[in-house]
Amino acid sequence: MAPQDNRVELTGSKRESLAYARKIGPSNPQTQIEVTVFLRRGSQPGDFPLDEQLGGLPINARRYLSREEFAAMHGASGADCARIRDFAAANNLQVADEIPARRSMILSGTIEAFRRAFGVELSDYSHPGGTCRCRTGAITIPANLAGIIEGIFGLDTRPQAKTHFRRRIRTAPTDVSYSPVQVADAYDFPSGATGLGEAIAIIELGGGYRSTDLDSFFKNLGIATPSVTAISVDKATNSPTGSADGPDGEVELDMEVAGAIAPKAKIGVYFAPNTDQGFIDAVTTAVNDATFRPSVISISWGGPESSWTEQARNALNSACQDAATMGITILVASGDDGATDGSSSGALSVDFPASSPYVIGCGGTKLKISDGKISSEQTWNQLSQNEGATGGGVSEVFPLPAFQDSADVPAAPNGFRGRGVPDVAGDADPATGFSVVVDGDSTVIGGTSAVAPLWAGLVALLNQSLGKPVGYLNLALYTQSVAQTFHDITSGNNDGYTAGPGWDPCTGLGSPNGTALLAALKSTD
Repeated sequence: MAPQDNRVELTGSKRESLAYARKIGPSNPQTQIEVTVFLRRGSQPGDFPLDEQLGGLPINARRYLSREEFAAMHGASGADCARIRDFAAANNLQVADEIPARRSMILSGTIEAFRRAFGVELSDYSHPGGTCRCRTGAITIPANLAGIIEGIFGLDTRPQAKTHFRRRIRTAPTDVSYSPVQVADAYDFPSGATGLGEAIAIIELGGGYRSTDLDSFFKNLGIATPSVTAISVDKATNSPTGSADGPDGEVELDMEVAGAIAPKAKIGVYFAPNTDQGFIDAVTTAVNDATFRPSVISISWGGPESSWTEQARNALNSACQDAATMGITILVASGDDGATDGSSSGALSVDFPASSPYVIGCGGTKLKISDGKISSEQTWNQLSQNEGATGGGVSEVFPLPAFQDSADVPAAPNGFRGRGVPDVAGDADPATGFSVVVDGDSTVIGGTSAVAPLWAGLVALLNQSLGKPVGYLNLALYTQSVAQTFHDITSGNNDGYTAGPGWDPCTGLGSPNGTALLAALKSTD
């Protein structure tokens, strides 16, 4: 380790052993890797806009920051970046990239150099999905960098998140499937709007899409294929696996649902590795992308809050807060494993990043449509059929936000007064799923993964119709005039919580009536 006085643990950096994995041995010390150093904002804490200030104003009175303004006011300071450059030079590391707007510096070097610089031991592990590099315990940094560095990502490359889609695996006489357009019509999405002038970012941590699949899908709907751009993050690329049961099912579901709802919006797919570094870098890249400039971000990946380190949760939550100040709406799937979110302990748990107070968590329903209208809708729960159930519950990490003060959110399993998940809902049951094209074949897919892009498409329509971004929408959703526009889902459960009148930890406020929602948002201007 390089001579450095007064080293301290990096807050929230402790890592546990990777479950269900076998240690192969120490990582090759000469292997070259890249690590993201996530820095504090350049502004003073009191200078940063509060969510209540943003959400409490009428949409036409909100003053969101441009990306350029945000970078100048709140990006990493030049002095902090200089201190990281000095640290890198003293530890035989190179600065591969410096992105103040993202508050990120990318350092490169050998595993041995990083081992010494951050006081960690890195080992290779084998797990059911492949191999990865892991660490246990905490990262240490020089005391004079404490408070400047908020996270170190990339030393550990274990898989961080899972997809939240469910492909239909059985066929029952009552099963049906819908196109995204049919679902949008049943939810009365604003007519005449196409998403023109909007850009939707979709975060993907694996897999890919084929242009021929998109062309086939949209041709079947009589819609021109939307403008699509694949954006590489941390060297990941659009890489179809050839299996609709793998991440390709996620990627093409997200693109086809969002594109069918808002066909004139531009779609940017941000491909990143499935690690905490990749997830965070993908979101910070999309949020601060001054070229593509998305106004909406759709995320259909996540994992139980306990599966994240504190530093990773804080960094990603902070990036979502940055998005809120720039008028970017983030929609996140709430998970497909019911109230436990598939946690290894089987305890009630919510999914992150859906539990961030700066995103809109999206839960799932079972939707039946007759003559173009909703004939029935209830909480999605097919756990007994091995076809999943909507995630939802109460955060044990993030406190109850102001916008949920009157939502009667119950206490979390540990007694914490936490953020309730989800906020909204939409069709997710594979038995009433979406007809899509993946890897050359038509298939039916559900899951809350379908709800996030459904809502992302709706937000693009709202933005176009209003002539400005709805942005940080959370507080407005819970006002009486807006909340009453939802289809309140009052039946069903997710094997932990039961749906009922008003907000609940299964389907949130309910599924949308898009035209009524638009009218309510206009009336608050």
